[in-house]
Amino acid sequence: MRSRAAISALAMTASLLAFGSVAVAQSPAPSPKGQSGAAPRAAPVLLGKAERRPIPVRFDTIGSVQPMATVTLRSRVESQIMAAPFQDGAKVRKGDLLFQLDARQIEAQLKQAEANLARSKAQLEQAQRDVRRAEQLAANEYASRQKLDDSRTAVLTIGAQIQADEAAIENLKVQLSYYTLRAPIDGRVGVAGLRPGNIAKTGDGSVALATINQLSPIYISFAMPQRLLPDLRQAMTAGGGTVTATPQGLKSGVDGKIAVFDNTVDGATGTITIRAIFENADELLWPGQLCNVRVTLRVEDNAVAVPREAVQTSQTGSFVFTVADGVARVRPVKVSRLVDGWAVIESGLDGSEIVVTDGQLLLTDGVKVEPRDGKAPASGGSAGAMPSDAGKGA
Repeated sequence: MRSRAAISALAMTASLLAFGSVAVAQSPAPSPKGQSGAAPRAAPVLLGKAERRPIPVRFDTIGSVQPMATVTLRSRVESQIMAAPFQDGAKVRKGDLLFQLDARQIEAQLKQAEANLARSKAQLEQAQRDVRRAEQLAANEYASRQKLDDSRTAVLTIGAQIQADEAAIENLKVQLSYYTLRAPIDGRVGVAGLRPGNIAKTGDGSVALATINQLSPIYISFAMPQRLLPDLRQAMTAGGGTVTATPQGLKSGVDGKIAVFDNTVDGATGTITIRAIFENADELLWPGQLCNVRVTLRVEDNAVAVPREAVQTSQTGSFVFTVADGVARVRPVKVSRLVDGWAVIESGLDGSEIVVTDGQLLLTDGVKVEPRDGKAPASGGSAGAMPSDAGKGA
């Protein structure tokens, strides 16, 4: 009995397996579309446009403010300081009195020299009278010819003495001027090195009485890469080369122009030193101050530019993804410079292309794309505008 039951169960199992195999064999095969489920979707990207537009040739750097002239006041004579009628840090004009030294001794010497000159002039008058009398006496043979010659010699001698006295007076007047120190330039005076009552000394090692810096006009000195030297020389020949300096910590800047550049390129850094001049009437620039400097050498009127986000870098160089008919293509480019969010393209684009500005990580050459906002920027060239539904469906 058990053997029959087992044989019956095996026969039923074999029948079921045979029926299942026939059913599978007769069912239709799945289509390729059914295997993938859906066609590859277009990559969502942000698009921008290559343009031809005016782009300035400029560079940004850091510069330091330098006075156009700096004068250190030192005494040329040793004397006591009698007065210093100025305030530390005051604005001074050329000719303003800054220090008065004790000049009583030189004034006395000057009076003595003036008295000597007066005596010599009186002696000259006496000698000239003697010559006239000697001439009359000699004409009547009442005086010898030698006496007449002696009188004439005395006139010449006293005349020479007068010239010496006058020269001595001029010398003393020059020395007297050393006792009065005035501002030689317009500017701002620093803190006085010595106060009234102190003895002013002479020589380079002596304490400086004060320092004056000229603030208007004023220089800003900075370094420029040597590759821009041809553009700089061209700009200066054309009377251009504008400079905008913004003191650190301030938002507003001042405008100036390039005044001079050094006659040698620094071989260690590959830069050349430039000085720009600013009127600085409001004294916004201060000696020693650091400034953000922007130098505009010229404006390139018809430069090809793309948003800087469009430029990607690979091992072989820079490239952008251009888009035409909903398909992204790799386009190698050569970037000249970056200005205000734009990448200036030296070669590789003609200014009419649509470029990808975001989403490049999803792209390879030939991949279909669609704008994230559903529209593409208007094209000015052969690329053509991308339809809003490009790449949707399959």
